Amino acid sequence: MDLVTDFISQINGLVWGWPMLILILGIGIYLSLGLKLFPILQLGSAFKLLWDGRSSNDDGEIPPYQALMTAMSATVGTGNIAGVATAVFIGGPGALFWMWITALFGMATKFAEAVLAVKYREKDKNGAYVGGPMYYIKNGMGQKWAWLGTLFAVFGAIAGFGIGNTVQSNSIAQVLESNFGFSPLVVGLVVMVAVGLVIIGGIKRIGKFAGAMVPFMAVAYVASGLLILGMNADKVGDAFAIIFTHAFSPASATGGFAGASIMMAIRFGVARGIFSNEAGLGSAPIAHASAQTSDPVRQGLVAMLGTFMDTLLICTITGLVIIISGAWTEGESGAALTSLAFDTVLPGWGSNMVAIGLAVFAFTTIIGWSIYGERCVEYLFGEKAVLPYRVLWVIAVPVGAALNLDFVWLVADTLNAMMAIPNLIALAVLSPVVFALTKSYFSSDKEQSASSVRATK
Repeated sequence: MDLVTDFISQINGLVWGWPMLILILGIGIYLSLGLKLFPILQLGSAFKLLWDGRSSNDDGEIPPYQALMTAMSATVGTGNIAGVATAVFIGGPGALFWMWITALFGMATKFAEAVLAVKYREKDKNGAYVGGPMYYIKNGMGQKWAWLGTLFAVFGAIAGFGIGNTVQSNSIAQVLESNFGFSPLVVGLVVMVAVGLVIIGGIKRIGKFAGAMVPFMAVAYVASGLLILGMNADKVGDAFAIIFTHAFSPASATGGFAGASIMMAIRFGVARGIFSNEAGLGSAPIAHASAQTSDPVRQGLVAMLGTFMDTLLICTITGLVIIISGAWTEGESGAALTSLAFDTVLPGWGSNMVAIGLAVFAFTTIIGWSIYGERCVEYLFGEKAVLPYRVLWVIAVPVGAALNLDFVWLVADTLNAMMAIPNLIALAVLSPVVFALTKSYFSSDKEQSASSVRATK
């Protein structure tokens, strides 16, 4: 077993090493430049489309707003609490800056993923719209590349049980046991029932659940963070100064912090940023393919907001609290560091807030990832495989809650990164399609605006 673990650890180090990080960030930069930075420049338009997308009569399964919330239910998770803390603990405060950079370029990646997902989606035998990297590889790159889509589906279906299920239920059980004394098995069974009630209803029930739950949990967490920052407003400026300073200069060892080089700040900032917002991994476009929309670019604009809100908003709140509290020099890492930071500035309340936030984030991740896994299984084996997969998904929840999952986490984390390889190849090959659709969308938009102006004269 040790040999297997060592072997997978070596693969993990490779797939999450510099080549992969450079590839993901490089694709994001390439797409951003090819799109003339419009994902950043069109944020206002994107939020307007999100507001308008609360309901829709276009073809698809769920409104554009619910599609984004479904994707965010899987994206906003332990990475926003534990991942940020790990990045700061290993890479220093400067890692937060590189998370921002990853997100800014990742918006273009997420945009392109959603555009292709809607462009090349299909209807299954039940009349439901399905899509994602496996479909835009097969339908966009041609049948000779279909094997690449199959690889993505295999990686996604297996990885889901780890990173999207058992690891998350384990996190919920651990945090509720350590903070409130609840039995991990009881927690696992309760979460199992709750998950089953949501996912058995399929994408439409999940969309409604995510549409209600995700905004509530995100606003509650951000509000808590802003409250803390407001109480320590005099330290926020210094926190930003520390972040920008150590993004380009080494962070010296202090207290329990071992120190970090610029390269460590970049590596862990980029790696944790990608882990948090999943831009380039190919997961989110599976949800966006179900959106009720007649235009791929419109859904792409909505989709990129997921990266913006996940990393540039929620992760930033976590990172700033960690830095202004001074907890990052105490030697703690992961969720324990975030918990210590919140409790430092809100004694007696902070750690419980983080515990509840982590549990809710992890629960919604289980819900969101169920869609990703079942779409991968449907692609591989057809519609008949969906219900058995859902049943197995529900059964896996209490198993994860009760076991030590270090090995499962290692395997799932490795497969999660391997999902990105077929997806990134497809994004590079199909980028001209994204550029052409985007150019056409904005050209027609300008023509409509000009016509409206002429009509009012």
